This record gives sequence, structure tokens and C-alpha cells, in this order.
Amino acid sequence: MSQTANEPITDRPPVNADVTPQARPRRFNIPTEALRAYTMLFALVVIWGYFHYATDGIFLRPRNLSILLQQMAVTGVLAVGMLMVIVAGQIDLSVGSVVGLTGGIAAILMTWQDWGLVPALLAAVGAGVLIGAVQGALVAYANIPAFIVTLGGLLAWRGAIKGISVGNTIPVGLPSFKAIGNSYVAPSIGIALGVIAIAALLVMNVRRKRARQRHGLAGESMLNMSARVIIPAVVVIGFVYVMNSYAGLPIPVIILLAVALLGAFVTQNTTFGRYLYAIGGNPDAARLSGISLRRHILAVFCLMGALAGVAATIFTSRVGSASPDAGVLLELDAIAACVIGGASLMGGRGTIFGACLGALIMASIDNGMSLLNTPDYRQDIIKGAILVAAVGFDMLGRRRG
Repeated sequence: MSQTANEPITDRPPVNADVTPQARPRRFNIPTEALRAYTMLFALVVIWGYFHYATDGIFLRPRNLSILLQQMAVTGVLAVGMLMVIVAGQIDLSVGSVVGLTGGIAAILMTWQDWGLVPALLAAVGAGVLIGAVQGALVAYANIPAFIVTLGGLLAWRGAIKGISVGNTIPVGLPSFKAIGNSYVAPSIGIALGVIAIAALLVMNVRRKRARQRHGLAGESMLNMSARVIIPAVVVIGFVYVMNSYAGLPIPVIILLAVALLGAFVTQNTTFGRYLYAIGGNPDAARLSGISLRRHILAVFCLMGALAGVAATIFTSRVGSASPDAGVLLELDAIAACVIGGASLMGGRGTIFGACLGALIMASIDNGMSLLNTPDYRQDIIKGAILVAAVGFDMLGRRRG
């Protein structure tokens, strides 16, 4: 292919340069995202193996794995929203307080106002969206840094729930509400959901293959395509089998899976998601390309508020009551899950899968240390060290890149 006159002269090799394969050996490069995902999966296997050995086989029993996934559900839902915020180059330090406030609103409407389950839950999610809109507008249109806006929100929304509840814990006795955080679906429903998931995998891979052929790209080998279907299918079958071995799929886990799949679709298959990565990667270039930074930043904060309302529903229903201190430090767990899963705090990089994997790693460490009766102060030290190490490895990788 001929070289045009507009190409920089420095890109051309010198006339006498030796460009033979011996002089410039080819290197096998694994994509950064794939390498990070494999590393995190390996770390998760090591963590599970250690705790299974240290707890004399208790950790990997179906009952404990079911409890572990239920514990992860709240952080996982928040991590999905936080990942989108971080990818856009922003941060939200208020989500723990928003969880406490929206959970308190739901509890008050169901107990003191007798609104019923569905209206109360819609009001809680709506309150989360409104809070996100207020904070997003201050960031996008008033140009106040997200760190300051959401740090103020952390204090303001916590004060709001303390004032609304008059400092009291609000118990919720509605059985249908408690079922959201504590019940399981029948094993047959779990099997049906597993079959649907595997069928979706097949459809997605067939569509991917046809799209590549339609655009004239080289088709994947049968081995690669089989691996893309068989490995996730085995994971789905194993997951459903383990959950059904105890009591069935927990409802909080089903909610988390639905949120994660929706988040993955939004970030990977929609214009909105691609614009978030563009804004976080290079906001100036995104603006010059015609992307409305303000509108997308406002939208992503509203989405974060909605997911905080969903997380509040799970959290409050699991506990069976709303308290002024509910959700304390959940924002740090969500941020840690995203960073451990490969998101960059500088924006423009991260995946929903990585964020959920990070949440699972954090929940596994919490669960394992609780089984070992590790003192609280040690747990905090260990989790803090893991977070710093994750950011340190990310910065090291950037310097080497």
C-alpha cells in the first residue's frame, strides 16, 4: 500500500535499517483488559482456596457461598453505578448516605404512611434519582468538582435521614418487603434462568460471528467460539447447581445479576456508554466531537442515584429495618470494588465485569475473615492495604505502558 505525503516522515524506517524479523522480533501481547481479568480471577481462586483451607472446608460449602453472594449484592449494585461514574472521570462519595436516606424513605412510607410495597419502593428509587440530579447538575452546570459536591452530599444526606427519622431505627414488618432481601426462588426457577442464560450466550456469539462476517472481518476459529460459549456455560451450570444445593437462587443475587447485565449492555452496546468512555478518556476531544459533556454527566449521576435506591431496598429488606447509620462506608466499598476490578480513577477505563469481580473479591475477604474471627481492626487494615496495592499496580502498569 503506498504511503501518502501527509504521513509524518519520522514514521518511515531509515533506508539502511534492518527490518528483518531477526532484528525486530515479534512479541506476544495479551490485551491489558484480558490480562487484568485473568489476574483478578486467579487472585479470587487463591483467596477462596486459602479461606477454604483455613476454615476447614466451611468457606466453599453451598450455604456459605449463598450467604457470601447475598452479602455482595449491595456492594455489587453500587459498584455497577460507580463504575459508570468513574469511567466518566467523576466520583461519588455520597452513595452510602443516599442508601441510608432512600432506605429510610421506603421504611417510613411503608410503616408510618402505609403506602404499600410498590409505591414506597418507587418513591425510594425516585428520591435517589432526584439526589443524583441535584449533584449531577452542580457538577455539570455549576462546574463544582464532583469530589466536593458528593463529599458535601455524604454529610447532607446523612443529616437528612437523621432528621427525618428523629434518630430512631424504623422496623419494617411487611413480609413481602423482607422477602426481597432474604428469600430464594424455587430450584426449578433457578434451572430455567440458567437455561435462558446459556441460550443468551449462544445467541450473542452467533450474532457476534455474523456481525464480523458482515463487516468483512476474519471469522473466529471454532475453538475460540466454543470456548466463549462452553466456559461461561459451565460457570452458569455450576453456579445454579451450588445455589440449588442449599436453598435456591437468592433474590438479592438475581437483582444483582439483572443490574450487572443491564449495566454491561449500556456500557458496551449503547452510544451513551461509549460516550462515557470518551468523556473520561479525553473530555476535550469528546467535547470537540460534539458530545454533550454536561448532559451525560448529569445522566450518569442520576443513574447512580437510582442504583443507590435499588441497593437501599436490598440492604433495608435484609436487615428488616432502616436506621440513621445504614450504609456507612458503602461508598468506599463500591469504589474499592471498581479499582480492584481494573477501573482507573482517572476515567476512561473499566468494565462492569471487573467491578462485580472486585465486589466479589471484597465480599470474599470480609466473609472469610469473619469465619476466622479476625478482629475488626485487622479487617480494616487488610482491606485498606488491598485497595492501595490495587491502585499502586494500576499506576505501575501505566508507567510501564
